[in-house]
Amino acid sequence: MYWTGLEIFWWIGPIVVFVAIPILDAVVGQDGENVPDAEYERLSNDRFYRWCTYLFLPILLAGLLVSSYLWAGTELSVLNKIGLAVTVGIVSGIGINAAHELGHRAEKHERWLAKVALAQSGYGHFFVEHNRGHHVRVATPADPASSRYGESLWRFLPRSISGGFRSAWRLEAERLKRKGKSPFTVHNDVLQAWSMSAVLFGTLIAVFGLPIVPYLLLQAVIAFSMLETVNYVEHYGLLREKLPNGRYERTAPRHSWNSDRLVTNVFLFHLQRHSDHHANPGRRYQTLRSSDEAPQLPAGYATMVVYAMIPPLWRAIMDPRVLAHYDGDITRVNTGVVHDSPVLAEAK
Repeated sequence: MYWTGLEIFWWIGPIVVFVAIPILDAVVGQDGENVPDAEYERLSNDRFYRWCTYLFLPILLAGLLVSSYLWAGTELSVLNKIGLAVTVGIVSGIGINAAHELGHRAEKHERWLAKVALAQSGYGHFFVEHNRGHHVRVATPADPASSRYGESLWRFLPRSISGGFRSAWRLEAERLKRKGKSPFTVHNDVLQAWSMSAVLFGTLIAVFGLPIVPYLLLQAVIAFSMLETVNYVEHYGLLREKLPNGRYERTAPRHSWNSDRLVTNVFLFHLQRHSDHHANPGRRYQTLRSSDEAPQLPAGYATMVVYAMIPPLWRAIMDPRVLAHYDGDITRVNTGVVHDSPVLAEAK
């Protein structure tokens, strides 16, 4: 930015994500390639893909460090500092996606790295809520991260943010209670993750001073708002069927919206193949598959996020698709009506 003299480049994050990537998605088109069964094990164990997520972390933290230096200085105007904070927040949101991939792994060091990746956004409780809450309750009225038919993004965000926070704390407190421990312990995964944020932010403030605080907070809000907006897109209106025994059916590809745009797949570690991720959460991102059973979004995530910010446009595009997915039967759609169910009771 210094070398070009073009101040608009401080806003490069939203320009790339919400302008360049949607255009490239439209031009390049679909991915369309699934991993052959014969290659699945080899690709799943290929460490190159693991290092792609590992190396994102130092890049993420280095960017925050340089940005803090610039926020503390006088070279940039307030408007340009805000632009930089928005850009950093969008990168941090992608960092949450890396944390999402790492947090699903059984390897202890990868789960620890997931908490590190979440430190910049201050959203460490996502580590608990996503794995033990969202994946259990997805596409049911009890899941705060599953958006409901007719619900706008702006109504969804406060519900999902607050609901995810409460759920994560409850789930972790109950896990520790079963082990005879208080929730206020170093073994609490939520407190561990929040402590990493406190140490990171505290260190940056100690080094660069209080003037960076508004920008640190702004980039964090942008990051976790991006995450929750993607949640909104991924599950809008979809509902798992309730079985005669009171439980919800097993999660299948038809319970998440899918998009197989090649460019966004590369940027988001194949997050857009979300249907397969929920049906097979143990699969590493490079082996996720696109399923014919999954309902398809009309565009990539970057484009759909823009649509979601404009509720009338979103509903005009998505409501007919939700109804078509359920053959026009509104009773099969997630409208937010909660019914008692053993599987939900277990998740509480």
